Amino acid sequence: MSQSALLVIDVQNDFCPGGALAVAEGDQVVAPINTMIDRFENIILTQDWHPANHVSFASNHEGASPFESVSLNYGEQTLWPPHCVAASDGANFHSNLNTNSAQMTVRKGFRENIDSYSAFFENDQSTPTGLHGYLQDRSIKKLVLCGLATDYCVAWSALDAAKLGYETSIVLPACRAIDLAGSLDHQINNMRNANIAIEESLVGS
Repeated sequence: MSQSALLVIDVQNDFCPGGALAVAEGDQVVAPINTMIDRFENIILTQDWHPANHVSFASNHEGASPFESVSLNYGEQTLWPPHCVAASDGANFHSNLNTNSAQMTVRKGFRENIDSYSAFFENDQSTPTGLHGYLQDRSIKKLVLCGLATDYCVAWSALDAAKLGYETSIVLPACRAIDLAGSLDHQINNMRNANIAIEESLVGS
């Protein structure tokens, strides 16, 4: 079995055009991701899966607006419009994404009092999602990441993967960014500094 896996981050309706937290051209990642899915033996999907009263929703903080930052017990938290509410259409994967080949879906952000950008840990950086154990059980050593958004959930997942010892890369043509106040350049630099490869073309296992 291949020791590489493709980790597809949050290709969900609410992050695509027309969604509650749309990433510009978010739907444009679907075709290149499907191409890579055909090239990998091991595929894992992640899915934001929030309760309606989630702490990251600006609407749950009196007087707050989306994209403001607040200090919570686990650190600074950007507030977002309500999005990817569990079991809603917005939380569903994009209809054209090839989900049939995936062996696992990691749902994150389902605890109301903490957000989870990374596929590996919630935003306290200590509560695990279970993904690391799953990958270790399958002797996965190399991870290729793609999806939405480059500067948030993709980057946080990639940085945690590198910390955990995986050979890690992200595929830019299969990602799109929010780029909030320079967040894209900041996270690209963080990833390069963590020895994460930034791929400019599609890859296979």
